[in-house]
Amino acid sequence: MKIQPVIESLIQMNQTWILRDIEIQLMNKFRIRRFSTLYYFILLCSCSLSVSGAEPDQNELLKQQIEQAWQVTWTRFYRPETHLFYDYLSSYEPGKELGHLPTAAEVQRQFPNPCGYSTGMEDGMILGGAMLSTIVDMYDVTGKEKLKTDIDNVFQGIKLCATVHGVPGFIARAVCVEDGKSVYINSSRDQYTHCVHGLWRYYHSPLCNAETKQEIRAILSAVADRMIANVTAETNYDFLRADGKRCPLGICRMWNVRPHEAARLPMIYAAAWDVTGEEKYRKQYRHYLTPAIRQSQSMKPDEHHAAYVYVQMQCSFELLHQLEQDPELKADLHGLMKQTAEKALSKISHARKALYDLDLTVLGPDWRAAEKWITQGEYRNPQWGAYRRVWHAIREAGELSLVPLMVTDLSITEVQKQDLEKIILRMDYEQTSSCGVVYHLAAYWKARKRGLF
Repeated sequence: MKIQPVIESLIQMNQTWILRDIEIQLMNKFRIRRFSTLYYFILLCSCSLSVSGAEPDQNELLKQQIEQAWQVTWTRFYRPETHLFYDYLSSYEPGKELGHLPTAAEVQRQFPNPCGYSTGMEDGMILGGAMLSTIVDMYDVTGKEKLKTDIDNVFQGIKLCATVHGVPGFIARAVCVEDGKSVYINSSRDQYTHCVHGLWRYYHSPLCNAETKQEIRAILSAVADRMIANVTAETNYDFLRADGKRCPLGICRMWNVRPHEAARLPMIYAAAWDVTGEEKYRKQYRHYLTPAIRQSQSMKPDEHHAAYVYVQMQCSFELLHQLEQDPELKADLHGLMKQTAEKALSKISHARKALYDLDLTVLGPDWRAAEKWITQGEYRNPQWGAYRRVWHAIREAGELSLVPLMVTDLSITEVQKQDLEKIILRMDYEQTSSCGVVYHLAAYWKARKRGLF
């Protein structure tokens, strides 16, 4: 039996990317530069490729990869003490994966900064909101009853971030694992966007029982009330930190913001109105909606942003589009969703290729030992160095794949499908330290809901 005919067959089927994916994963794992055809032979045989060149069951390979990603997410990034997912791993040794997380004493003195930037406690509500939405999609596809327990665990983490500090309507980024109560006092509109979107999707899912719906109503009402009270001209439209002071970075400002951020405020009011029916929230939603749409439409066609921007725009537009009854405004929101999807689509191939330029198995640092620190506003922020690029590459590949899949009447191209396949098959999730794994799960299950794989 010879390997050459198999390789030639794959080349003829335009499947050379399979060989490249296999090679890079082995290169990363064994730290060697190049493989002989013997390695291809072993891997191709293990994937059940016959000498006739038959392609492996792609759907089964994808399922195996996603199951691995799911297990890794829960066993390494999640902590049951707080029911939260954290940003990165600094070790693959069981029990030590999150050893870099801030201590209670560090959080209480707001070290290294009041946002918890670079500590691993930065994006807990972004990840929690994304996981709520992902599990809703998983349930719609599989109907597995165990997901009720999983999604309740995610919700408990969000509820903790909304209540543990005793500040109504403030959504902390995450909670300290050591004491289960200490938080950084500076949140952001990004955290709120994912949190509110995820809660809203969970509320309307069959996974959500009556008791949990009441709890979600309470959280969304408190958030909206905080916005009504604080987001005014006097505060420069800032919803304020947990200590009642304005955020010096501008990341808590909800109005008079850039076009890609304009829909966040009416989205929050719309979600609160939808789950409570209270007129005061509907009034705020109607007041801000039209100008938010017009500001969103003013985004320049050639303006480029990080991938997270497109996900957050799409979350805002999705919620507003689903609730809006005015035909013209609904059409405008649909147009914005399509434009956002097209932006993401134009960047996916580049994001996928970036995965091949990096050693994706590297671990995150202990931020305390960072060689470089920068100052953002009044805050000192330790830098991750080269690891930042790896962390972002993994996350952005998933984020950009997810965005177009959120537009239900936008057809999925073969290229788009193959890009997502290649991203998932490129990964060794057991040796991945970026929380971007969550977005790989989100994109896969959204694709399954759309009928792919």
